[in-house]
Amino acid sequence: MADRGCPLEGAPLPAEVRESLAELELELSEGDITQKGYEKKRAKLLARYIPLIQGIDPSLQAEHRIPGPSQTTAVAPKQQKSRPTTSRDERFRSDVHTEAVQAALAKYKERKMPMPSKRRSVLVHSSVETYTPPDTSSASEDEGSLRRPGRLTSTPLQSHSSVEPWLDRVIQGSSTSSSASSTSSHPGGRPTAAPSAAATPGAAAATALASLEAHTHIDLHSAPPDVTTGLVEHSYFERPQVASVRSVPRGCSGSMLETADGVPVNSRVSSKIQQLLNTLKRPKRPPLKEFFVDDFEELLEVQQPDPNQPKPEGSETSVLRGEPLTAGVPRPPSLLATLQRWGTTQPKSPCLTALDTTGKATYTLTYGKFWSRSLKLAYTLLNKLTNKNEPLLKPGDRVALVFPNSDPVMFMVAFYGCLLAELVPVPIEVPLTRKDAGSQQVGFLLGSCGVSLALTTDACQKGLPKAQTGEVAAFKGWPPLSWLVIDGKHLAKPPKDWYPLAQDTGTGTAYIEYKTSKEGSTVGVTVPHTSLLAQCRALTQACGYSEAETLINVLDFKRDAGLWHGVLTSVMNRMHVVSVPYALMKANPLSWIQKVCYYKARAALVKSRDMHWSLLAQRGQRDVSLSSLRMLIVADGANPWSISSCDAFLNVFQSRGLRPEVICPCASSPEALTVAIRRPPDLGGPPPRKAVLSMNGLSYGVIRVDTEEKLSVLTVQDVGQVLPGANVCVVKLEGTPYLCKTDEVGEICVNSSATGTAYYGLLGITKNVFETVPVTAGGSPVFDRPFTRTGLLGFIGPDNLVFIVGKLDGLMVTGVRRHNADDVVATALAVEPMKFVYRGRIAVFSVTVLHDDRIVLVAEQRPDASEEDSFQWMSRVLQAIDSIHQVGVYCLALVPANTLPKAPLGGIHISETKQRFLEGTLHPCNVLMCPHTCVTNLPKPRQKQPEVGPASMIVGNLVAGKRIAQASGRELAHLEDSDQARKWRACGTHAHLRTAHLQASGTVTSTATCVQLHKRAERVAAALMEKGRLSVGDHVALVYPPGVDLIAAFYGCLYCGCVPVTVRPPHPQNLGTTLPTVKMIVEVSKSACVLTTQAVTRLLRSKEAAAAVDIRTWPTILDTDDIPKKKVASIFRPPSPDVLAYLDFSVSTTGILAGVKMSHAATSALCRSIKLQCELYPSRQIAICLDPYCGLGFALWCLCSVYSGHQSVLVPPLELESNVSLWLSAVSQYKARVTFCSYSVMEMCTKGLGAQTGVLRMKGVNLSCVRTCMVVAEERPRIALTQSFSKLFKDLGLPARAVSTTFGCRVNVAICLQGTAGPDPTTVYVDMRALRHDRVRLVERGSPHSLPLMESGKILPGVKVIIAHTETKGPLGDSHLGEIWVSSPHNATGYYTVYGEEALHADHFSARLSFGDTQTTWARTGYLGFLRRTELTDASGGRHDALYVVGSLDETLELRGMRYHPIDIETSVIRAHRSIAECAVFTWTNLLVVVVELDGLEQDALDLVALVTNVVLEEHYLVVGVVVIVDPGVIPINSRGEKQRMHLRDGFLADQLDPIYVAYNM
Repeated sequence: MADRGCPLEGAPLPAEVRESLAELELELSEGDITQKGYEKKRAKLLARYIPLIQGIDPSLQAEHRIPGPSQTTAVAPKQQKSRPTTSRDERFRSDVHTEAVQAALAKYKERKMPMPSKRRSVLVHSSVETYTPPDTSSASEDEGSLRRPGRLTSTPLQSHSSVEPWLDRVIQGSSTSSSASSTSSHPGGRPTAAPSAAATPGAAAATALASLEAHTHIDLHSAPPDVTTGLVEHSYFERPQVASVRSVPRGCSGSMLETADGVPVNSRVSSKIQQLLNTLKRPKRPPLKEFFVDDFEELLEVQQPDPNQPKPEGSETSVLRGEPLTAGVPRPPSLLATLQRWGTTQPKSPCLTALDTTGKATYTLTYGKFWSRSLKLAYTLLNKLTNKNEPLLKPGDRVALVFPNSDPVMFMVAFYGCLLAELVPVPIEVPLTRKDAGSQQVGFLLGSCGVSLALTTDACQKGLPKAQTGEVAAFKGWPPLSWLVIDGKHLAKPPKDWYPLAQDTGTGTAYIEYKTSKEGSTVGVTVPHTSLLAQCRALTQACGYSEAETLINVLDFKRDAGLWHGVLTSVMNRMHVVSVPYALMKANPLSWIQKVCYYKARAALVKSRDMHWSLLAQRGQRDVSLSSLRMLIVADGANPWSISSCDAFLNVFQSRGLRPEVICPCASSPEALTVAIRRPPDLGGPPPRKAVLSMNGLSYGVIRVDTEEKLSVLTVQDVGQVLPGANVCVVKLEGTPYLCKTDEVGEICVNSSATGTAYYGLLGITKNVFETVPVTAGGSPVFDRPFTRTGLLGFIGPDNLVFIVGKLDGLMVTGVRRHNADDVVATALAVEPMKFVYRGRIAVFSVTVLHDDRIVLVAEQRPDASEEDSFQWMSRVLQAIDSIHQVGVYCLALVPANTLPKAPLGGIHISETKQRFLEGTLHPCNVLMCPHTCVTNLPKPRQKQPEVGPASMIVGNLVAGKRIAQASGRELAHLEDSDQARKWRACGTHAHLRTAHLQASGTVTSTATCVQLHKRAERVAAALMEKGRLSVGDHVALVYPPGVDLIAAFYGCLYCGCVPVTVRPPHPQNLGTTLPTVKMIVEVSKSACVLTTQAVTRLLRSKEAAAAVDIRTWPTILDTDDIPKKKVASIFRPPSPDVLAYLDFSVSTTGILAGVKMSHAATSALCRSIKLQCELYPSRQIAICLDPYCGLGFALWCLCSVYSGHQSVLVPPLELESNVSLWLSAVSQYKARVTFCSYSVMEMCTKGLGAQTGVLRMKGVNLSCVRTCMVVAEERPRIALTQSFSKLFKDLGLPARAVSTTFGCRVNVAICLQGTAGPDPTTVYVDMRALRHDRVRLVERGSPHSLPLMESGKILPGVKVIIAHTETKGPLGDSHLGEIWVSSPHNATGYYTVYGEEALHADHFSARLSFGDTQTTWARTGYLGFLRRTELTDASGGRHDALYVVGSLDETLELRGMRYHPIDIETSVIRAHRSIAECAVFTWTNLLVVVVELDGLEQDALDLVALVTNVVLEEHYLVVGVVVIVDPGVIPINSRGEKQRMHLRDGFLADQLDPIYVAYNM
């Protein structure tokens, strides 16, 4: 059936109207018109085409609500006999509210939202019991629901969108809506049998979405933000089309070229994000007061109260006194005395009738039987239970009562038996499984009450979960219990004259009733004997109970009103209670009405859901009569939404003898027991009242009778008068309990002799709740005795009637406004209840994120709901709640039917649901987060401050009085002749082992002394000159696996004057992605020849390779495996030290392929510097586990080992994949003093060998020889990893101070190395918030927002470092974060670029400061960092300067005017949930995109969305725009173990990640 709120679906609009609408849309999108103006104009245009909502005159909608029998004529149409399964919770039903919601939604028709995309496999939900659901129902603690008779279950009624189940119609006569609405809310003329495809909401949404995508001409991709600094001309290369990144093994995607351009415009991601951006156009921020934001302190904005918000204006309320308890009537001294009296004088009169699930009376307990059985139990408890000849129980001990809802007889005997034995009964629910929702908390209650004995029945005990021994299992968190079965045969008969000495008149505790608080903790409310008696007397007087009356009780008899009326007060008045169990209500919802009729009952005790259920079932029942009822007590009258059930029930049953004045709502709370109850007029009650209140007013705690705004109103009914003998007042919720004004909502407080007195064993909160002293505005107490807070929010209306508008437990405070969970549930249910929410099961609660409550709504969706349906429902709920409550929903989650945790009577266990949401174990199947619209208290975006100019520089001091951040390593003596070191190594007599190259099995594959290397290099040189016909200065690509061949080929090139370029060979399993990269480096470096091995040559010429790269385009390929032994005539000597020695190509983390030129002079200087720093003497053993293709890895493999003459053990990192312990074993075997590795190697060892240190020790691995273990990296040191590595391998003798890090980059491959002599690396803690403002503020370890940073090693000899401002290029003080600039003889001489873009490399390699020392030439590293002078001394005796690297400048994210480092956000995200294996973030347009790898089941993927959003908000004050959940291994990582975020970003935009789920946060 076409949606009510959308009359436009039916008839097409005339063309001119559509044109005007389009123009309006355009004006709105360009900001020429406000949203309000747009809505006004649009409404005007459409006015003629929109019939009045459902034909109701709006002026009638919420006015005179007169109940009248005449209205029952408009009951359901005939054709729908069968009852639909989707019964929904009627407490929340209100036609006016439904109409209001539909009207609100009609306004919103235009706003479209992007749909999340989900991998198909995630859609196939293992829906729990598709069509025959077990008993479950709606949001409040104990709602039940109904089953359709079995034979109907297969009818596809509910999937047929046209059949609007008729209960929609039943309530039409309800007095909640005007008489006009009762007839017209089902427009009779509409055919209900032929739904058109386009009219079904799903299809409509789909077409709307399609048309929107088609019309999105705005091309966001035309100029993507250039995240790379464009070091290589991108457009020149095609990006290799990666079919799916997941096929790339992590180690090998190393040098793939990544460009930031080339975003395909038609990718599905972009059109969705486009929609998202359109949606976000409507700014939600309230105007906030301006204030100065200090650069450090990111003050969260405090929402200022709106000057126009409604304020209470009435006079102060006073204490309301109930009528006195009637004196003069002879009352029994106690309940037990009464029981004895009835048991001995009226033994035959019935006390309690139990029914089975068919509605037959299974057993009637008479007062005589009741008395004798209670005595028997008391005798057994006191005399027959012994523990080592000691009685097990002493008077006052607590005993748990574990009885099912279907066995009131045994419960009653047990309860009174305990009272007779002076024991304190603690009734609890029957635990069904070992891990029930909230069961642990019940265990806590039992433990704190010191319960050691549980009473139960034979049948119940058999059904409890058992341990292997056959005993009842120990439940999680429960104290050890003995179980006593109290069926007759297990009890001992007391002697004739035995009578217990029960004292039940004093202030001793009579029983303890459990209560679950909002946070989920379970507490016990103690009710003393005096209160018990007073409660029974007050109820007897208020309800006019008389002897031998019959009461039908549908409630749970273990607690609350069910216990007070059906177990306690009934005994005082010798009443006959007929207990209707929950299971019978589910099978036959009319059962209680039939029992009223059968027993001619005078009173009945129900909840609004029972009335609602019977409405659904009453058709065709002609013979029921309710004329005998004088009181129908509605126990949950305190729920504002109960009014609709009461009205609807009256409408239908008035014709069957129900009198309007019989319906008596009452309000109660576990702490204060019954608070108020409506009296029938014959007991002196005033006529009932209703109030129609403005929801907006209520959200500010103010009562405003709503007049103009017909949409958002709350209609409440009174819950009658205060109980006899009680005093009631209304106090403010927070702070001192001042009395409220007459038009203000507050918490109801009660003072009477009939309330609970404490939370058992919890003195602190007891005082707050049970001993409140309300005061007047002047501060004087209003009464001489303390009051008990009830947890009910309301006010006192006319005629001293009490009105309740909500519960403290359901209160959510966002900003300065208060919202009630029940109201939000009602609005959500009014959206499209029948089509979508499974049995009305919705939970609403708030979570605290960023110092404010955020509303979360979780609903169970019907098993047959499609993605489109659910998304459409979600977006409509958001709009409805926004419109009616003016509040944003932070997160909306849908879970499969029947998966929310259940409360004992089938309702939703709210606190457990919240717990699961926060722990990430809710497993939703759809999630929509709206942080953009909800979170309005973020810090202001930062305005950049003007920087210090040259004029402020006085003799090297900044105005701030800080040191200029500048430091240098030791001086280098004059450089020796730059001729390559290999010559004097070769001519010398060093004939011993120079290099050993290991493979996975640990065997040495090749070794070479310098002489052997020299000879092999000569052969390569000869081959190059003869076969390759190369001339001096030609470039040669060396494509070798790691090994001695690579080193020989490198020197061979130098011997003949060629320039070598080392290239990682393609990966045989992954040619498609790795080969194009090899080809690209060969092309970009303009190599004239490729030197390689036979195996690689075969690979390059294979069929598979031909698919990726055309074979004919390769230059000459020479393999050096069997070249003839030849000497070269003369070895090439460079004419000047500045001649190019080699090219070093690598891919930066930002995805730029860049080659740098290294001259002979720089190469020599580099070797010399490293030799000095690490003290590399010829006698030293060094183990290197790095890739030999670029950067420091290459220098250590090929240059230093030859220059310094020490022995190198080379371990290729790839070999660790098949033998993780290879590197550490080699270090131990060769007793290496110095070793180098990469982070990926360290991570492999930590993860792979963590549990095997014992095994390694047995194999003789000993790391005590290591002095320094350096991690080679171009990033911020990963402290967590280095620390866990040190801790793990401490057992193998690794010295605690050995592990350190290095720092190098493209412009200078080695800036810092720890070395052997200097002081230990230091760690400082900086304030992460200050870093975002480019400031460095040191804080103590463990302080909030602290970030540990480790020094990146000591600055190398000959290297000078300064920190410069990224924009002004001025020098900075040491309290600032800036770009690290370096000056050193081993700086690279420039980029080797394709088009030789001089400007680019001039800037990077020859930068000068804008003021201060403007002469020195520096190279810009592109990394942010800071310098600190430490207290340590270095080798030369001066104070040691430490360099801290914070992160790459290209990778930083500029958001909200601040600079964020991706790694910080990623660290927070990885901590958010144990299933997050890895994470990477990047920005796209102005949205923050978070990609997380899920190491778990795909079903759990959606749990991560909310957790990721929460943690980034809390710790970084950023709103996540898109959360992408992918498989492990999708985030590309290069050979150095660094994440390639730009590569990932391109994959995301090109839609190549094959994500499990993509969530767009609104």
